[in-house]
Amino acid sequence: MNNKKKIILLVVAFVLTIAASVGVTLAWLTAESSEVTNTFAPSTIDITLTETGMTNNEKSFLMVPGHVIEKDPTVTVKANSEDCFVFIKVTKTNGPDYFLEYNIADGWTALSGVDGVYYKEVTKKSSDQPFSILDGDMVTVKQEVTKAQMKSLESLGMYPKLTFTAYACQRYQSAGIEFNVADAWQQARTSQSN
Repeated sequence: MNNKKKIILLVVAFVLTIAASVGVTLAWLTAESSEVTNTFAPSTIDITLTETGMTNNEKSFLMVPGHVIEKDPTVTVKANSEDCFVFIKVTKTNGPDYFLEYNIADGWTALSGVDGVYYKEVTKKSSDQPFSILDGDMVTVKQEVTKAQMKSLESLGMYPKLTFTAYACQRYQSAGIEFNVADAWQQARTSQSN
């Protein structure tokens, strides 16, 4: 082997030795964090409206002047429902106010400018929150109702009715900004028709 080849081989060997030792001795400081995963689950508002003894969402009562009729319509905001406004709409058909007396239970506020609608603010809880609609869970047949008035109802087939409907709307329209009650009522009614 000639000297030129030996020198080239020695130079290559030297360069490879230097490269290997530099590669081994150069260690960069590095780090990697653990992952943080965000899962976004849907929230909800869930309500029910119940009354003892209902059949197909209807119940009939006999009117006896001066008698109290037990009537317990109850709206329940289900566990873990978001902060919300709950509304009750009382619809009167065939003149129940001529025959019956009743009051809305404490805690409900009449919605200004809307007849027969009441609301309350409900805060999220981990358990169901039931709210009675009628004070004392009862209506009273007026003492002055006469047999003749009741006969006329019978002949016309137009019996007085009270119908209750419950609605709910989230209380906050965005972070920290609360719906006003009138807008929440509009939202609750609109969403029910969609």
